[in-house]
Amino acid sequence: MKLLTGRTVVVTRPADQAGETAELVASFGAIPLVMPLTEVVDDAEGMRRLEGLDVAGVDWIVVTSPNGAARASSLIRPDAPSPKVAAVGSTTAAALPRCEFVPETQSAIGLLETFPSGPGRVVVVQALGAAATLVDGLRGKAWDVVAVSPYRTEPVVPSADQRRAALAADAVLFASGSAARAWVEVCGRDTPPVAVAIGEQTAAAATQAGLKISVVSTDHSVYGMLVALSRYFTDGN
Repeated sequence: MKLLTGRTVVVTRPADQAGETAELVASFGAIPLVMPLTEVVDDAEGMRRLEGLDVAGVDWIVVTSPNGAARASSLIRPDAPSPKVAAVGSTTAAALPRCEFVPETQSAIGLLETFPSGPGRVVVVQALGAAATLVDGLRGKAWDVVAVSPYRTEPVVPSADQRRAALAADAVLFASGSAARAWVEVCGRDTPPVAVAIGEQTAAAATQAGLKISVVSTDHSVYGMLVALSRYFTDGN
C-alpha cells in the first residue's frame, strides 16, 4: 500500500539531486513538487586545497554529505587500507569508493559519540560555512583535524507560482539546514501543514530559522524522511 497516495510533497533539494528524490517520493504514491532552493557549486580555493592534499600520514577521512563524497572520492583508493573513511550517514557512505565507519545515529553528534579518540590526523570534507560541531568535537577527542571545504551552497529563488504551489502542498522535505534557511528567505515562516527534517541537526537549523518542524527522521536519508512522513499520516495526524 502506498501510504502517501494523493498527497503533494515539496522537494527542496538542488536540481541535480531533485530528480532522484522526486522519483522516490512518487514511489510512495505522493505527487512530488520540485522546487530547488539551493544549488551546490565548487569553491575554487577549497577545491585547490582538496586536490593538493597529501593523505600520507592521514588516519581518517570524514565526509559529511554526498556532495563532499563526490569531491573527496579521488583521495580514496578502493583497494588501499588507509586512510580509513567515515561518513556521517549511509547516503554519504554509498557515494564513496569505500567506507569503514557510519554511526548508528546518523549525524555529526552521532559520529562524535562513537568515533574513536586520537591521537592522529583526520581530514574533514564539508561544505564551506558548515557548523563547527564536527571539527571542534574531533579536536576535543585529541585528533589533529584538517578541515577542507571544496563546495558551498548558494540560494535559488523560485518563481511566485512555484512558491504558491509549494505553500498549498501537504508536506515539505528539508534535507539540509541551508534548504530550511533558504525557504524562510523566499517563503517566510509559513510552510505546508507538515514539515519534515532529515535529522536533528537540520531540524535545529530549521527551528532556529523560525520554521515549525512536524517530523524528524531518525534514518538520515530521503527514504527515511518519507517513511517517517508516512507514519505521521498513518497515526492520524
